[in-house]
Amino acid sequence: MTQIYRLHYAPDNASLVIRLALEELGLPYETHLVDRGTGAQRGAAYRVLNPQGLIPALEMPDGAMFETAAILLWLADRHGQMAPAPGSPARADYLKWLFFASNTLHADLRILFYPEKYIGSDRAMRSVLQSKVQARLTIHLQHLEDLAATRPSWFGAASPSGLDYYLAAMMRWMALYPADSDRSWYDIACYPHLRNLLMRLETRPAALAAQAAEGLGATPFTQPHLAHPPEGSAT
Repeated sequence: MTQIYRLHYAPDNASLVIRLALEELGLPYETHLVDRGTGAQRGAAYRVLNPQGLIPALEMPDGAMFETAAILLWLADRHGQMAPAPGSPARADYLKWLFFASNTLHADLRILFYPEKYIGSDRAMRSVLQSKVQARLTIHLQHLEDLAATRPSWFGAASPSGLDYYLAAMMRWMALYPADSDRSWYDIACYPHLRNLLMRLETRPAALAAQAAEGLGATPFTQPHLAHPPEGSAT
């Protein structure tokens, strides 16, 4: 590699979170498109980097990493930004909410977006499952809204954390996907503290760079539209 990091990405996928973090940290990196249109994420070459065939993977001199939360935490610790430092009194709180975002919120989004992977092709059963997941997601968001109202130093602050950008991307996806389903359950106005967080993030240089690179539009978090990337596809 000619640069420190290489991000294997697809537009408007979970790799967006890592792109935002790399930009926020001001780190040099290059990108490599994982073409979902041809199923490249399931190919042997990509599975060397991420055996689960999921996006993203981040290559670095020490090897390749996968899992969004793990990459965020590694970058924060390596570069001393975007998370409370090890030993900080705020570290435990940050970690529990970062992994809540990864293991609970993001996991439920995957069920919402890909119900057939969990319950098969029966449309009625898929609809029931999605309704249950939507109800859970509103609870998750309320927890995060309550957290944002307490104004911890590592969530919604002047200097964004990895959790900020992770949540921003997921709230974007809630407003957009699945494209053929009812999304009336999601109303950003119900979460004013989170909305303010998203408004601040989408004007930052990191977000502006991601907008241009992945065709996200001017308000990618608060009033998102489907991506129109210069290469690849979001689906």
